[in-house]
Amino acid sequence: MTTLDRRLHAHRPDLADARLEGRVEAARFTAGMPARVGAPVVDVHGAPRLDAGIDTQFLHGDRVRVFERREGWAWVQAEHDGYVGYVNAASLEEEGVLPTHRVTAQRSFVYPEPELKKPATTTHSIGAALCVTETVENRGTQYALLASGGAVIAGHLQPLDVHQEDYVTVAETFLHTPYLWGGTSGFGIDCSGLVQLSMRMAGKTVLRDTDMQAESIGFLIDPAETALRRGDLVFWKGHVAIMLDHVMMLHANGNTMTVAREPLSDAVERIERLYGRPTHYRRP
Repeated sequence: MTTLDRRLHAHRPDLADARLEGRVEAARFTAGMPARVGAPVVDVHGAPRLDAGIDTQFLHGDRVRVFERREGWAWVQAEHDGYVGYVNAASLEEEGVLPTHRVTAQRSFVYPEPELKKPATTTHSIGAALCVTETVENRGTQYALLASGGAVIAGHLQPLDVHQEDYVTVAETFLHTPYLWGGTSGFGIDCSGLVQLSMRMAGKTVLRDTDMQAESIGFLIDPAETALRRGDLVFWKGHVAIMLDHVMMLHANGNTMTVAREPLSDAVERIERLYGRPTHYRRP
């Protein structure tokens, strides 16, 4: 049997994705059931318990396949990047109406009605997918009414089939966002989450973790032969940064505990003392 990455393939000794039958050993195989994330942001764990830590996060509207529900947990796989893990089962809902728009503001409030003076009922992150039924105006402000109830600022949304032209421009809007291990949202984000979500807003699907990205995004370049430019990625062991130009880079990092700009030369010198020099340079 093949050894498969459990982050990208749903298999355990007792249960596995039916698509893996013949490739892994398991007591039982299941096709799973489709569902969507109904909460604004959902933490994804490597085991069905809170102290397992956060591996990644899914956003509102993300489609998942549910292989098991037990004791308040759901074992799922995300459709957009294939990541497998355990989430709070109550955060999932049946597919229902299909999303029509995606949030483009870092964070956007949901109001109980089209009135910005009303207390917000919840907050969505950039990247969240919502179903808009109509647009209304109140005192010059355009609101998008949601199928799930409530209203959001229409200017904070764009249709799902519309994408940003430059993923780096998206990444720059995360400047000063708090660093969060496993984070993939406008509330908190990590280095590879910044790359993935920014590219997703630009219509590009990439894998989640740094090691996966270092082996799969674009193609390798050698900075000794090819000058670095905007959009290139610099990888260290367990870390990634986005080049803003040939000198400055942007990264979510544990040094400032934010998304910050930093000269590449400074980062190389600082990081080398703890984790070594860059391992890969890639051009998407």
